[in-house]
Amino acid sequence: MAEFDFSVQRHSEATFIDVDLVEETLEGVEFDNCQFRSVRFNCSTQIDVAFLNCAFSNCTFFDATFTRCKLVGSSFERCGFDITTVDGGDWSFVSLRGADLSSATFTKVRMREADLTEANCQGATLRDVDLSGAVLRKADFTRCDLRGSDLSALDPATAQLAHAIITADQSVAIALALGLDVREA
Repeated sequence: MAEFDFSVQRHSEATFIDVDLVEETLEGVEFDNCQFRSVRFNCSTQIDVAFLNCAFSNCTFFDATFTRCKLVGSSFERCGFDITTVDGGDWSFVSLRGADLSSATFTKVRMREADLTEANCQGATLRDVDLSGAVLRKADFTRCDLRGSDLSALDPATAQLAHAIITADQSVAIALALGLDVREA
């Protein structure tokens, strides 16, 4: 187990257990193939931080902010994301299977081929998010603000979309995914 040293800008294959990062600010730090277990990121700020192929287990991100962060290939298991804010960055190939993102806000984030299987996104905000190639099977987007997001990977027959907020262009894409023949009047 590694203690967190704020003077180190690059961590590789380290394991962090029960670390308290509450209200801390991390900027420009890189974590490569690290494990985070029961780490508290509550009210923390991450700016231009890279968590590459990291595994998060039982971590809390209450009111955490990620700005332009790169989490490519990382996985989250039994983590809390209450009022988490993600602005920009690359979360491609991230596994958020079964995650409760209902109060989270993601804007202008690249989430290509992310796994959101069975994720609870009820009431969440996923604005201008690149979800191309994402796995969205059994995800719940009820009342979710999806405006501007790439929904090309969405199969409306396998996800819940009641009262989701989308644009007119997105409604055409969803209609086509349902096999409807969309024509001009």
